[in-house]
Amino acid sequence: MQAAYLLNSRIHVGEVPDPVPSKGQALVRTHSCGLCASDAHFVHLGKKVVEVSRQYNGPYSNLDLNRIIVPGHEYVGEIVDYGPGSRRPLKVGSKVTSQPVMRHAGGHSVIGQSHDCPGGFGEYMLLDENALMQVPSDLDDDLAAMTEPLAVGLEHARSGEPTRDDVPLVIGCGAIGLGVIVGLKLAGMGPVIGADFDARRREIAIKMGADIVIDPRELSPYGPIHGLGNKRATLIYECVGKPGLLNQIMTSVGFGARIVVGGFCLEPEQLYVPSGQMRRLKIFFAAGEEQQDLDLALRSIVDGKIDIRSWLGGSIGLSGVAAALDAMSSSAAPVRTVVDPRRM
Repeated sequence: MQAAYLLNSRIHVGEVPDPVPSKGQALVRTHSCGLCASDAHFVHLGKKVVEVSRQYNGPYSNLDLNRIIVPGHEYVGEIVDYGPGSRRPLKVGSKVTSQPVMRHAGGHSVIGQSHDCPGGFGEYMLLDENALMQVPSDLDDDLAAMTEPLAVGLEHARSGEPTRDDVPLVIGCGAIGLGVIVGLKLAGMGPVIGADFDARRREIAIKMGADIVIDPRELSPYGPIHGLGNKRATLIYECVGKPGLLNQIMTSVGFGARIVVGGFCLEPEQLYVPSGQMRRLKIFFAAGEEQQDLDLALRSIVDGKIDIRSWLGGSIGLSGVAAALDAMSSSAAPVRTVVDPRRM
């Protein structure tokens, strides 16, 4: 099959072996796959990701960056076949997505971050038949591919255990932060504050349901907010992942605040612990999505509760993947670019 693959810290485009499904696996032809910041991390910081994973017994300990990896974990595709002896829960030809996890005896592999489970930057993928989620045939492929990134934000939103008494603040309005805003609004929370340096991201945050948006260069999002009767944020979602930000939040928020860490920071973070103790802060660490989050994400996209089209910045073929990943750190980059691996 044709794929955009990672090898020796570079994205290449070319032929790689077709995946062959085993029992319990579905062979799926990819229609669309979103480009995630974690994909860019593997290109530019792959060695550090693997080293840290080995040091802390993380999920990428067995990756060899000198071997081919086909990235892509925000996907939608069409079932082509199943492995021998599979249950075959959905018909061949069904449009599907899933949690990007392949379960097997003794553990699991992350689809798109594994040597054995190629991701959506290739023409074909292997998905766990027990994780398949049927996607309506008339749903736009690019919108369907947003199910997984939206689900991550929904998981992060509920990780903070929000209550109606909270004043939520979302720091960083990329895909994760926007998904958090969606999750909070679906849970009936409000008002919700979004903070981002980029004006376009603030505009999208409003579309996702944020009631107030703040440019941190003009106003501290942690202090009293005039539009809220000088109330302060009580539940803060860190969705940036830059070193120093968590400590800044801890030293800036009010007494009893709760902080959810959703940003993926690969640098060591120094914290001034007494600031957290004196304010009696609580810190939650958000993780990946669970099935309930994927179900809610897909349902919300399908029934129109969430119009996620503002996330999409265009579709590319395989030859455009390397440049798109390089451009992800730019403030001009869209929330999501999607790749159609059927196109070169």
